[in-house]
Amino acid sequence: MRRILVGGGARSGKSAFALSLARGLGPRRVYVATAEAKDAEMAERIGRHARERGGDFRTVEAPIGVVEAVRAVRDADVLVLDCVTFWLSNLLLRGSGEEEILGEVGKLAGAVREAPFHSVLVTNEVGMGLVPETPLGRAFRDVTGRAHQALAAAADEVYFGLLGAMIRLRPAPVAAVEGGR
Repeated sequence: MRRILVGGGARSGKSAFALSLARGLGPRRVYVATAEAKDAEMAERIGRHARERGGDFRTVEAPIGVVEAVRAVRDADVLVLDCVTFWLSNLLLRGSGEEEILGEVGKLAGAVREAPFHSVLVTNEVGMGLVPETPLGRAFRDVTGRAHQALAAAADEVYFGLLGAMIRLRPAPVAAVEGGR
């Protein structure tokens, strides 16, 4: 089974790339959604994502229980988790500390490794900008960076979205890629 991590900046094309990859990995597809519609703008974003992926994914809402959601998937060829950073943010905002969150990340890596289906995890790179001015912002940036390191270490393939282009970081050699190839 392929374990794939797709990261990048906001609006870099990473979700569309992940969906394209997933469509090439089998017809039985599960989409684990971590975002919560806490306001009208976020509800519209979630709706747009749902329209973009169409009806060929079964959606599981899991803003907190991502590990349990992944372990509960049956009869799937591929799972897309979109996105890791929303999940981390949800955990952090509910009072989980870095150690607890990274423990959950380790459990996620294990669940993906043991899964009888391909996994595509989507995440936002948040460590390339300015140092956040608030303690919560810095905690989020730091836990996200550590989570990315752990998930990248567990992945067979790592892709990075930059300026609308996808770059394969693993397996070597590093290369620009098109679509879900």
